[in-house]
Amino acid sequence: MSLLDELQARLPADRIQADPDVVEAYSNDRAVFEKSGSAALLVVPRSTDEVVAAIEAANAANVPIVPRGAGTGLTGAANASDGCLMLSMHRMNEILEIDTTNRTCRVQPGVINSDLKRAVAEHGLFYPPDPASVDMSSIGGNVATNAGGLCCVKYGVTRDYVMALEVVLASGEVLRTGRQTIKSTTGLDLTGLFVGSEGMLGVITEITLKLVPAPPPPATAVAYFDELEPAGKAIVEIFTAGHEPSLMEIVDRTSLRQVEAVFPMDLDVDAACLLLMQSAGDDSSANIAAMAELCRSHGATDVYHVDDPHEGDMLIEVRRKVWPAFEHLGKALLPEDVAVPRQRLPELLAGITDIAERNDVMLPTIGHAGDGNMHPLLVFDGNDADEVERVRTAFGEIVHLALDLGGTIAGEHGVGTLKKEFIEDELDPLQLSTQRSVRTLFDPDGRFNPGKAL
Repeated sequence: MSLLDELQARLPADRIQADPDVVEAYSNDRAVFEKSGSAALLVVPRSTDEVVAAIEAANAANVPIVPRGAGTGLTGAANASDGCLMLSMHRMNEILEIDTTNRTCRVQPGVINSDLKRAVAEHGLFYPPDPASVDMSSIGGNVATNAGGLCCVKYGVTRDYVMALEVVLASGEVLRTGRQTIKSTTGLDLTGLFVGSEGMLGVITEITLKLVPAPPPPATAVAYFDELEPAGKAIVEIFTAGHEPSLMEIVDRTSLRQVEAVFPMDLDVDAACLLLMQSAGDDSSANIAAMAELCRSHGATDVYHVDDPHEGDMLIEVRRKVWPAFEHLGKALLPEDVAVPRQRLPELLAGITDIAERNDVMLPTIGHAGDGNMHPLLVFDGNDADEVERVRTAFGEIVHLALDLGGTIAGEHGVGTLKKEFIEDELDPLQLSTQRSVRTLFDPDGRFNPGKAL
């Protein structure tokens, strides 16, 4: 039987989509350069049983399966493979339970991150992971890529909040990992294997997450620097001195100028960079003042801090406006995602500047300065073959610079197809073969998301 016949025998008709235009619309994420294949069909399940049925149909028809969340990824991890079944989880979007006693929640994978934040906030709780796509990205996709965000410096990434999972395996069996208890040391950590697995090991159908008490309103500080290197040193000293910012972001001159041009905010467009910091806690005002003073001691030219959370949100908005501001140029945008130990951040920033000049490319840099995770943004004309080649060269050089500084090729966006060619530069042969063996154990026929990540 054909894939369509197999699906129709198992699923309601409205779960199956064969219209080529609709299937194509669900066949890629937001990655630049990464081409998608031609998917055969799209299935949009509403329950775990329907996910099982879809996987059994794909197995019977001998076709690959590519699961996807909201499609906000940036590495091609959700791009279609030729002839595959696309499995979009966006209709499985219920918050199943909010447990205020144990500070946990159970959700389906299609729940949007910001919707979950608002729902738990009504109970005085907080779900910290906050990727830039917080208003669009789904919890399932966040788990599949181990997404991060602006608050990671204090609260950690998605992995730190996943307690248990329900996953449909390649066999069609339903595996439940972890426990609903706060502690468990029984057996191996299978839950951790699926976090960041980019759809290679199974399809996540339910997630149990840890929540924390809602923090008090943060105090916020900003500091402009005339040079990048002193800013990097100030960041290092803030942590060496024992401070714990809840947010620390950096925005370089090129980004400041583009934001000011599109969204006038009275920014200092002559500064080399702007450092944005927040502190949330009982002593937030004193802590933010101390961090601001350390910036002054490292030559910051204009430093000020506020306790009012509304004013603080307005200051942080500068960081959130960077990507939309560059979209106004009508050019292709290729975001990098590399991370280094904090003490190597000044070298990373200097190296990125050198790479931009050497390759004659537009390379504004923003990022999560507090955890060493930078997002240089390559802005270019996708129709200019020479410029595209220079961008590809710069992209690779940034990856290798991060590795040379003891860092990683992917801080929070994942690998997908975009960075697959660099995976052997970071993982030694034993690590890589072990990980591939794990993938084969869960998916012996290589049916899930073929050609991605490993």
